[in-house]
Amino acid sequence: MGEPRPDDRLRGALHRVRLRDAVGAPSEAGGAQAHGGPPASRFQRQLRSMNPEIKRGNYAKEEGEAVLREHEYDGIQEFDQKLPNWWLFTFYGAIVWFVVYWGLYYHTKVYSTDQEKIIASVTALQEKKDAELSATLATLDDATLIGKWATDPAIVAAGEATYTINCVACHAADLSSTMDVAGNKIPLPGRSLVDGVWEYGSKPMDIFKIINQGTPVDAAGLNGAKMVAWGQSISPKQIAEVTAFIISKNPKDFGG
Repeated sequence: MGEPRPDDRLRGALHRVRLRDAVGAPSEAGGAQAHGGPPASRFQRQLRSMNPEIKRGNYAKEEGEAVLREHEYDGIQEFDQKLPNWWLFTFYGAIVWFVVYWGLYYHTKVYSTDQEKIIASVTALQEKKDAELSATLATLDDATLIGKWATDPAIVAAGEATYTINCVACHAADLSSTMDVAGNKIPLPGRSLVDGVWEYGSKPMDIFKIINQGTPVDAAGLNGAKMVAWGQSISPKQIAEVTAFIISKNPKDFGG
């Protein structure tokens, strides 16, 4: 390994000098007291009386007792103290709890995993939506949408509010699917809902269906753009209200 470098020897010497100054150098007259200094502390006395043969694992047995590890590097040694019992018991308890929890969580039905909880939640939500859709469709038809829903101001206002939140970005506030920019009409991604052209069916229930299910998978869409299935985001009642709002804006197409 070669001899230690001069700077290593210097650091070691400085450390030993500091340690000697801290604990007080022993002398025939009793250490620091022989020079008229203050009496050595309990810690200093313990350091002076340490057995150089102490090995790792011979932990301190009493509070305040100092034990050093056998290993030394550059004149520096480390304390070899036992951890407090409260810390050890907490650590061991955490290990036991982990084993118990792991067994209950992954190998029994006592607890559900996060994945199982998410699947159950999504399934319950979908079942609720399906039940609500079935209940709505049971009382909904073309005549009802035209004669009752589209003529009820409260329903139309509710449909307009839902439309404004979700549909304006693609179909515009006036349903024209254009945006006026400095006098120029800029086309939006959605189809016009006031031009009399109903690409996927001209009956009220056709409109309800296209809003609920989105653009058919096999359809090309408008310039490649397709509408999402809004039935995943809003309720069947809200879809019916939006349908009523669209019908109210197209009286010529729906016998108004």
